[in-house]
Amino acid sequence: MESPHLPAEIISYILSFLHVTDRKEASLVCKIWYDACQDHQFQKNVTFKFPVSTSSLDFIRALARRPRCGLVISHLDGSSLSRQVLLEVGLQLGPRLDSLALPGSSVTESSLLGLLPHLTSLRKLDLQGLDSLFMSGAFLSREEHRRQVQNALRNLEELDLSDLRYLSDLSFNRLTSCTPRLHSLSLAGCHIAFEFDPYRGCPIGFGSSALISLRNLLSLLQKQTATLHSLDLSRTSITPESLRSIAQVPGLRLEDLSLRGCKELTDYSMEILCKQQNGLRTLDLRACTELTSRTVLAVATELKELQSLSLSQDWKITDKGLAELMMLPCLRSLDLSECLHVSGADLVKGLSSPQPRAQLETLSLRNCTYIRDTVMFSLTQLLGRNLRELDLTSCVYLTDLSVRAIATYLPALVVLRLGWCKEISDWGLLGMVEPTKDCEPRDKEEDKGPSFTRTFGNMGFFQPPSLPFQEKPRLVTEEDLGAFREHQEGASLLALRGLQELDLSACSKLTDTSITQVLRFPDLQRLSLSMLPEISDDSLVSVAYHCRSLTSLALSHCPQISDQGMARALPLLLRLQHLFLACCDAVTNETLSIIALHCDRLRTLDVSMCKDITVHQVDLLQSRLPFLEKVQCRFANGGDFIMVL
Repeated sequence: MESPHLPAEIISYILSFLHVTDRKEASLVCKIWYDACQDHQFQKNVTFKFPVSTSSLDFIRALARRPRCGLVISHLDGSSLSRQVLLEVGLQLGPRLDSLALPGSSVTESSLLGLLPHLTSLRKLDLQGLDSLFMSGAFLSREEHRRQVQNALRNLEELDLSDLRYLSDLSFNRLTSCTPRLHSLSLAGCHIAFEFDPYRGCPIGFGSSALISLRNLLSLLQKQTATLHSLDLSRTSITPESLRSIAQVPGLRLEDLSLRGCKELTDYSMEILCKQQNGLRTLDLRACTELTSRTVLAVATELKELQSLSLSQDWKITDKGLAELMMLPCLRSLDLSECLHVSGADLVKGLSSPQPRAQLETLSLRNCTYIRDTVMFSLTQLLGRNLRELDLTSCVYLTDLSVRAIATYLPALVVLRLGWCKEISDWGLLGMVEPTKDCEPRDKEEDKGPSFTRTFGNMGFFQPPSLPFQEKPRLVTEEDLGAFREHQEGASLLALRGLQELDLSACSKLTDTSITQVLRFPDLQRLSLSMLPEISDDSLVSVAYHCRSLTSLALSHCPQISDQGMARALPLLLRLQHLFLACCDAVTNETLSIIALHCDRLRTLDVSMCKDITVHQVDLLQSRLPFLEKVQCRFANGGDFIMVL
């Protein structure tokens, strides 16, 4: 007797407890489960990405059954197929489309003007880099077209016009006149004349047909102060005076502001900005290289509602002001990567304050080479269970003590990056203390070796002293592993149960001993073990067995990884989409055959400088894997090219 099927509502309820990636896998089990996964509770803010092709027409018609969705359509051009795709989008999805992006396209004006009037519920429009639309300067020049587009886009909230070389006052005004209720505007990378018109050799006027002027931008801000709360002027030549003019627009209350790569900004202009726009919640100042700690103090003093701050690559910033910054109670994300003078001592001081303090969820200290174990030990205790993402890439002086502190005090971590922390060894990942090499104190009269003069480097009979990073730690024995297994978690990396991304690239002291015992994370999706010369196929197979949710795996420059390990590991990694095997000398064409057999979802493959992989086999692999988008095979078998598919 055939057992009755559960109702779709019950199956949907059961599937709601799964992670998104697990639910995608479950949807492939049978048609009933697939239908259950299409429940509306799982389909909120869904965006579909696809290139233009003949098969995309049927896909668009199938999407017509959905209540709401977003589209990212690439490789559009002036062909009849592209026009047909856009026409089908307008007819099938017009009133139900939430967002539209057209990256890497050269769409024509007539094609887009035929589509936009149908998109009556559009909330987000991304025209980034579509120079073909604005090159002639005639886009939306006819009143009839403007009226149709305005009727459709009257509720548009987000407009992205980044990297448009030919955007001018005239075309900008025509487009923004159709979008009277903008919440977010991006002009990143656009040619904006803030004070001087390079074409006329005089101060910029109003209504330029060649570029955007500051006056024109200020006019838009004044018109839409009631709704506009997010502005992106990254990678523009904005001057301190221009920033002050924008900050002082009457009634403007920005919440998100991005000024990444604006190299002319000064501390004084940032002080004015913080006073005038004290409601900012997100502030991106990456690569604003003239800013100093005065800006940090201004932010800490004025922006009491700030939630996210990025100061990456602001090389003049020091520890000064960071203690005050940690007293912002709403601060959740802080990026100090490549702030070379930051040691973290003031972060500890600020977080130790009894007053309300930041509850950081994301912290990046990448390339902050002054960070030491003592600071990390204190930071981990103070950040505790709130921190979810920690980036310590290239903090080269951190040792096993920091790893043990992370594993002990940061149990909620989802992302951990420790790449290039070369002092980290197996002992740190296992949460064990390396036994002292010399248990007895040295005799006072013991010979301490030769004393060197300033000319010892030119003398042939003395060897220079060994450097600390050249010393290898004592290897972990079976007895040590027995002790580890008894207390398994403790301070070992195993304690980070929810880890989804881990980067151990170039931690060259790591071996199979720790990798096979510690890397056991069922939710891990992205893992980098590149440049670990001591790991072998044993590590690869162990990772594949215990981390079956992996979508990205990097093993470049691991000379002991071979075809045998790939043959045992790849059948277990059914979700793998990105695989990096550059400079793996023991990997041959046999691995490509294994990939073709088991990795039918692979999208990216890097086999550069793999001497025993041939171009012919790469071509064959591409013909067998439908989702493979990019293959890098520079110098593979003597070749030198990258194949983008």
